[in-house]
Amino acid sequence: MSPLRLVLWVLALGLMLLAPLFLKNYGIHLFTTWLVFTIAVMGLNLTVGYAGQKSLGHAAFFGIGAYTVAILMKAGISFWLALPAGGLICFVVGLGLGFPALRVQTIYLAFATLGFNTAVWLFLRNEEWLTGGTFGINNIARPFIGSYSVDGNLPYYYLVLVFMLIMALLLAGLLHSPWGKAFKALRDNPIRAESLGIDTRAYTLLSFAIGSTYAGIAGGLYACLVGFIDPAPFTVGNSIMMYLMVVVGGPGYFFGPALGSIVGVILPEWLRFAQAWYLTVFGAAVVALMIWLPDGLLSLPERLRARRLAREASVQRAAQTSVVRQP
Repeated sequence: MSPLRLVLWVLALGLMLLAPLFLKNYGIHLFTTWLVFTIAVMGLNLTVGYAGQKSLGHAAFFGIGAYTVAILMKAGISFWLALPAGGLICFVVGLGLGFPALRVQTIYLAFATLGFNTAVWLFLRNEEWLTGGTFGINNIARPFIGSYSVDGNLPYYYLVLVFMLIMALLLAGLLHSPWGKAFKALRDNPIRAESLGIDTRAYTLLSFAIGSTYAGIAGGLYACLVGFIDPAPFTVGNSIMMYLMVVVGGPGYFFGPALGSIVGVILPEWLRFAQAWYLTVFGAAVVALMIWLPDGLLSLPERLRARRLAREASVQRAAQTSVVRQP
């Protein structure tokens, strides 16, 4: 790791540790929501940004994780057992969702995952005996650490921050392993990857399964954050918003989910001053970003570096041409 990157890591961690101390309850809640969505979008970034698959069903796994944790905790099961259970269920379901990706790609795969999200949302809405239907599940308790209840907004923020850092470290380790190289090869050129002996079928399934697990863990943390869940946050619209977070931050960039989640979670709150126009302002800002930076915000340094190198090359060619023309 370069010294500059190490300094940026330390500054970012220091900001996340200290910033909530100067915020009121709603600000802490908003920052905690940002951390939760960062975890979820990390998984989608693995599926979309690193493995090159198309998924518009991520909110469904977010909901599966949330409802699993809520139902198990209401049944008296500890949060520390319910959360891994939610992640495991999402892993298995995500593995199954990966099978359509073995047969269809691009827009057809996106529509398949969109249909899956719709089916999950309808299940959550209609199966009242399990999910509470439109009435949802309320009074979801915050977890205990030993005999200490993580009930306040600030303690829960730090708990979610620990989870986010652990999930980020696990993802970093995965991306620097042979698995990470295989995912990138699958994204860049599947045919060449298969010719090199990479089992593209297995890695396609794993990209969905692991990405879904991240969404499930985030969903469980979200359920305890808000204390009440119903089907509304797990619609196709929210899946599209999560996909947008990946695109805005930068697909295939490690810090893309954190930056994209800021745009998707915190920026709309900052635009509340626009009242009824805030969605229009938000949409216009996103459209402008996609026009000028189609590879996401984190592609800006690379684009600037490419322009600088192009200018330098142009100056060198001009200098060489002038030397050749001299008598």
